[in-house]
Amino acid sequence: MDIKAAALALALPLVVAIAAFGSALALGKAVSSAMDATARQPEASTKVLINMAVGCAFIEALTIYALVVVFLLSGKI
Repeated sequence: MDIKAAALALALPLVVAIAAFGSALALGKAVSSAMDATARQPEASTKVLINMAVGCAFIEALTIYALVVVFLLSGKI
């Protein structure tokens, strides 16, 4: 195994781990903020939760994109 393949084999799991960790932090903050907003204004809970769901979908999409890139690059090892 050459040095490029070894570096790629070490970097790919780290990329997935960093993306998953960042996604977990972002989702936690989004849900926490949405729950705080719902507690302050219960009448606006539908709007808050819809916006939170859209934001969570975008956060998850970025994580899935990172996973797809890792799968594509793992074929180069």
